[in-house]
Amino acid sequence: MNAQDPYAQDPYEKDPYAQDPYEKTFPALPPAPGRAFAQTLWGHAWLRALEDSALDGQQVKQGRRYARSGAVGAVTVRPGGLTAVVRDPDGTAHRTDVLVQEFTEAQWDRLVGMAAAESGHIAALLDREVPPQLAEDAAAAGVELLPGIGDLEPRCDCEEWDHCPHTAALCYQVARLLDQDPFVLLLLRGRAEAGLVAELEERSTAGAQAPASPESAADAGVLASEAYAAASALPPLPPPARLPDAPGQPPTLDTESGTVPPGLDVDGVEFLAQAAAAQAYRLLAEALAPAHAERAPQPGPTAAQDAVRLTAQAHDLRVRSRLSAASDRDRAAMDRAVLAWGFGGAPAVSVLEEDWTPDRASLARARAALAGAWPHGADGADGADGAAWPDGADEPDGTDSPDGTAAPDAGATAPVLRRVRSRWTEPGGDRQLRLDREGRWWPYRRAADHWLPAGPPSTDPAAALAALDPEDAPDQTA
Repeated sequence: MNAQDPYAQDPYEKDPYAQDPYEKTFPALPPAPGRAFAQTLWGHAWLRALEDSALDGQQVKQGRRYARSGAVGAVTVRPGGLTAVVRDPDGTAHRTDVLVQEFTEAQWDRLVGMAAAESGHIAALLDREVPPQLAEDAAAAGVELLPGIGDLEPRCDCEEWDHCPHTAALCYQVARLLDQDPFVLLLLRGRAEAGLVAELEERSTAGAQAPASPESAADAGVLASEAYAAASALPPLPPPARLPDAPGQPPTLDTESGTVPPGLDVDGVEFLAQAAAAQAYRLLAEALAPAHAERAPQPGPTAAQDAVRLTAQAHDLRVRSRLSAASDRDRAAMDRAVLAWGFGGAPAVSVLEEDWTPDRASLARARAALAGAWPHGADGADGADGAAWPDGADEPDGTDSPDGTAAPDAGATAPVLRRVRSRWTEPGGDRQLRLDREGRWWPYRRAADHWLPAGPPSTDPAAALAALDPEDAPDQTA
């Protein structure tokens, strides 16, 4: 061994079939240019735990390059952790460890008992295979076999406090090992393959040879109706999931391997992944809110409206421009839609961009709301005869004279508003109310050649119009 380089001969290069059943060493894997590091459930879950836990995505990317170039030496796996030597491009060697929580005896008892009760699991494990369904069944039994966020604890002599390129490289290499041998994960959790299989065989044999009880011998069968009734009795639902502290961090694209298709907008794809994680977090928060089950389901946004939601979250000008073009809006139209989204989401965008004609029942309810909003004046109600006005024509919604001008009323405090379909506009002014299909009123203010949303909706038209008073109006520009 070179005294100047204690890692000149890798101390972990030894027989992969060492006699210690609780320690297994795998020789260094060859470089892996252009190939994915995970092909199975086990490898993908391992890398997801790494990428969700690491705080610095650049360190993870650098570790992936290390692993791809063959910088990771032999990997030694033992209960609670794994170790390897990882070399920098300049040849500097670093001892690198990743620690994993071992299962308690109680957890192992539940896991082995669950596996022994499933004939499929028994057959696979005795055949030295770990079936993917085992992870899901173990989780149902209260044992999380797959690692999650924060379960991969890094240790490296480079003294980084989080995952460094060396621990990330080791994790990427272990994902390849898990694809080849899922028993590696069981060894990390505290059971060697031989001991686990022997314990499973013992339980399986004991269950098959157990004598029948007097009660079971006396009652060798059950009625078919009882069997069907028992099958329909579902166990109680598990408690609701706990809302995480923040949305998850999606994995980054591997741009170094050359597998990314040419022309793919990497920044755009990564933005969509982050936006999807944020949306999933919001939906989960709504689902876990009190009385969520009693609320009526709401329709989701259309594709064009969802483009507005994404634009409101995007900071990259190129991403915003692509979203505008994809939804057939120019930049100014998208800015107005984003402004509307801030006041009420998809319904607000519909009010901005759709002009509908209320039916007689909707129009009657709107007129009643206007009349009730200004009880001391007549300008908030329709004509006294209640006649319908032609669609598309200016309709005076007050007690009007035959020529269409507001009749004088010394006690009136209501504004003069003229209706065109679902929009009530102040003649010659810059204020407008828009009625949506749910009977809510949305305030709008004229700016240059466009009407801009100016606030959230209200079921009271007077309250919605009050949001447009000059002293209270927000300074909104297109």
